[in-house]
Amino acid sequence: MCKYYTLVYHITILLHNGRANWYRAAQYCRYHGMHLASIASQEENDKLEKHIKDFGLGHEHFWTSGTDQAEEGSFFWMANGRPITFENWNVGEPNNFRYENGEEEHCLELWNRDGKGLKWNDSPCSFETFFVCEVQ
Repeated sequence: MCKYYTLVYHITILLHNGRANWYRAAQYCRYHGMHLASIASQEENDKLEKHIKDFGLGHEHFWTSGTDQAEEGSFFWMANGRPITFENWNVGEPNNFRYENGEEEHCLELWNRDGKGLKWNDSPCSFETFFVCEVQ
């Protein structure tokens, strides 16, 4: 597993290209003194996206700390407990798609779904994908 540390905007981030579900990703970040990333502004989002693309990972999915597990449709950053104020959702998202197994989408990932850059998508928290940790 490779790890990429860098300073993005005002935070130090770790891009982790080992795959984990949202819960294990959050646990990994906490174990290493960090937390899953929260994105507070367009500038922070753009710099994070540039960093991800610079490492050739722009086509991958990345967990953030965003979730609406407490109340459907009310997304907040688990890392700091704050409601999400800046948003960068992909068209039609969040949609809380329900899968055949009954699982719904409650965790926020970055994903370049349509080639227009990393946008936000709600996804089942059990999906295993890359993740972004941060330390402020």
